[in-house]
Amino acid sequence: MFQKKVLLSCAVILTFVLSLTGTGIAFGTKELDTEKIAVDLVRQVERGGYKIVTTEELKTWIDQKKNMLIVDTMPYEDSYKKQHIPGAVQLEFPIPEMTTMDDKTKASFEQLLGKDKNRLIVFYCGFTKCTRSHNGAMWAVKLGYKNVFRHPGGIKAWADADYPVEKVN
Repeated sequence: MFQKKVLLSCAVILTFVLSLTGTGIAFGTKELDTEKIAVDLVRQVERGGYKIVTTEELKTWIDQKKNMLIVDTMPYEDSYKKQHIPGAVQLEFPIPEMTTMDDKTKASFEQLLGKDKNRLIVFYCGFTKCTRSHNGAMWAVKLGYKNVFRHPGGIKAWADADYPVEKVN
């Protein structure tokens, strides 16, 4: 059952990213580049065991006031402070895929996520090729959280959609 959900999610991601090329907005890249981005994203989702949410869907969830935690995985000074999705909290993750997490980092991460393992949690970073949100979502799943999503378009897609952002003064 879980594998079917992952495969369905991957198919949706691949379709979404590949459909961008038909609209001419696929980051100004060649088709082979777009294919690489799409396949990399699908493989990350498969490895991570999380789900994905589009920019529009996330905005709808926020408008519906869904009870969720939104985590910005970008650096505080260079990104989060300048602009972030309204209500998001910040916890920076590295870009390379994390194969381990030390006990101190794990404890602070679990404290941020809370005790409710069924809580809706959304991770995002800068843009589709950025893998910080993959690390956050993947590790939340590894720690037993069940309702974990990645917003692959990140703050760039959010801003491109002209949705409101918050800043830290």
